[in-house]
Amino acid sequence: MGKQVESPTSTDLFEGFSKLSSEERFRRLVKMGALSADDVKFLKGGGLQGLDLAEKFIENVIGYFQIPMGVVSNLVIDGKSRIVPMAVEETSIIAAASKTAKWLRSRGQIITETVGKNIIGQIQVSRVKNLDDFRRAVESHKEELIAAANTEVAFGLVRRGGGVKDLQVRFVDRGDGGFMGVIHVLADPCEAMGANIMNQVCEFLKNPIQEMTGETVTMCILSNLVDTRLTRARIEITGMTEEDARRIEEASLFAQCDPYRAATNNKGVLNGIDPILIATGNDWRAVEAGIHAYAARTGQYRSITTWKREGEKLVGRFEAPIVLGVVGGVTRLHPTAQMALRMLAVETADELSRICAAVGLVQNLGALRALTTVGIIEGHMKLHIKNLTLAAGAEDKEIPMVQKRLEEILALTKRITMSQAVEALKDIRSKIQTPSLSSEKPI
Repeated sequence: MGKQVESPTSTDLFEGFSKLSSEERFRRLVKMGALSADDVKFLKGGGLQGLDLAEKFIENVIGYFQIPMGVVSNLVIDGKSRIVPMAVEETSIIAAASKTAKWLRSRGQIITETVGKNIIGQIQVSRVKNLDDFRRAVESHKEELIAAANTEVAFGLVRRGGGVKDLQVRFVDRGDGGFMGVIHVLADPCEAMGANIMNQVCEFLKNPIQEMTGETVTMCILSNLVDTRLTRARIEITGMTEEDARRIEEASLFAQCDPYRAATNNKGVLNGIDPILIATGNDWRAVEAGIHAYAARTGQYRSITTWKREGEKLVGRFEAPIVLGVVGGVTRLHPTAQMALRMLAVETADELSRICAAVGLVQNLGALRALTTVGIIEGHMKLHIKNLTLAAGAEDKEIPMVQKRLEEILALTKRITMSQAVEALKDIRSKIQTPSLSSEKPI
């Protein structure tokens, strides 16, 4: 993996970053050590050109759908400056993360950790005849089953210190008077996401378990609710006014108590996580499924973040499963994903998951600060002006004029619409095309 230049260099070079041209951004990122000359050439050329690699990923290939990729500036996580690439189409996400990270630099710190290493596979028996006999049979042969799985299937993980670590028996009420038997296979996938190897392990154990228990295995599949491997992030902020801290605490309580608010709160957290997963070639759908399931683990869907005043500090916390890989699959094969990992300068999957948790919590903080102070319109809609201007059909020379007009409308009315963008463009064009009386030649 690449090495980033440590702060204060990175901090200094990010000053005014959003105002730079793309050429200037490239130069600064090269100076930071985040990009090489070859990386810049690859990005300027539009990334992948031919369909050869796409043909290896999916069926019926017809092309690529390109998503803009940018970088979050000013992030310091666990005391280390990070350059975080994001592949995302929503206008405000990178701007909000960068702005909040800069605000945090002088007011707080971001601390992360991971708890547990194992992912979960499930082997299901749809209707168990005798619960006690089933549990006894599995538990009495547990070490034998683990050894066989590690020898025959997961030997590559074992060489790297991972592999199958445990088997656990669960019973799930069917609701019709019977019970399903579910064996959880716990395995450490090391630096891979582990889905494929886990599915292979579960399929391998199917026949031995059937022979030992006399039951019929009906399904083998990994679980995306990995509560055995959690990622945590914490933000501690000092120097906030008591009123601002109280407002954020109240907004957090709203998301803990009301699932309607929790859904939007968590979407905002994932605004910070998903773009990193996409940039690095990780399975963002699996991570989202796991996070949403974890948010509902108590029986009510709740926020995956909390914000509370603790003494003179405002403390934010994130906890959820973020199971990622830095080897294997698209992460290993796609050159843009490889470049994104080099920019992040991560060595392990845990390190990548901690960065994602930190950025998700930073994104959440930015949203809550906006919602509890100026409101969502001033921040989000101001950035949305760029999209409306382009959608209205403004050409390069017209864009600054249309944006300025829309900003004036937003300041007066607190809202802007597509029809207003079209009208502003039409009015600007009419004035450009109609010469003023002072510019007419004398008769």
